[in-house]
Amino acid sequence: MKPVAIFRHIPIEGPGYFATFLDNNHIPWRLIKIDAGEKLPASIDEFSGLVFMGGTMSVNDDLPWIGQELSLIRQAVAADVPVLGHCLGGQLMAKALGGVVSANPVKEMGWGEVTVPDNAVAREWFGDLTGFNSFHWHGEAFSIPQDAICILSSPYCANQAFALGMHLGMQCHVEMTERLVIDWCSVGAEELASLNQPSVQTLEEIEKNLPERVTALNAVAEQLYRKWTAHLK
Repeated sequence: MKPVAIFRHIPIEGPGYFATFLDNNHIPWRLIKIDAGEKLPASIDEFSGLVFMGGTMSVNDDLPWIGQELSLIRQAVAADVPVLGHCLGGQLMAKALGGVVSANPVKEMGWGEVTVPDNAVAREWFGDLTGFNSFHWHGEAFSIPQDAICILSSPYCANQAFALGMHLGMQCHVEMTERLVIDWCSVGAEELASLNQPSVQTLEEIEKNLPERVTALNAVAEQLYRKWTAHLK
């Protein structure tokens, strides 16, 4: 099998549990470090799937690699090569497919419940699961692209995930590990302390019962990743 390409946009937003899942299932992967100036591939030919991680930038920023990634996403969708996006990655997918990315009414940071709507596509991805406690870290959100279906929502962000056939774009972070949570909290401690709103948790709230929360989230991620990787060739 060709490797899965994983695009990293800042050093602390790596693939997390997704890399663990790929390793556990003997699926090859290659990390493309955009943050280190690594050159993007010109085409998707050498990869079995494309995965886009998060980042602090906006998809609407004037950065040279954004247009290139949008082009790769469109190539992959046209060629039935599975695409997966986490947060910024989901926003890149939405924009590439004709959606709009704009400021969310509030920032959403920390643990929060997400709900699986009662539609056939959501059932394909989540089975009998009706909701779970996910991790959030975003200030912008995407609209649902044409022909895609919303498969996840939260009280503070209506569009938490969409599916378009084999392609999955997520606003929330199902890839979290304990290490990622701790690192993000360390970097974002000042911002967390400055935001006094119900959609943003304190550092103490985020790190409470962290091993149990991460383990439960890993189980959800496992289900999603297993369905997504089933389409790799």
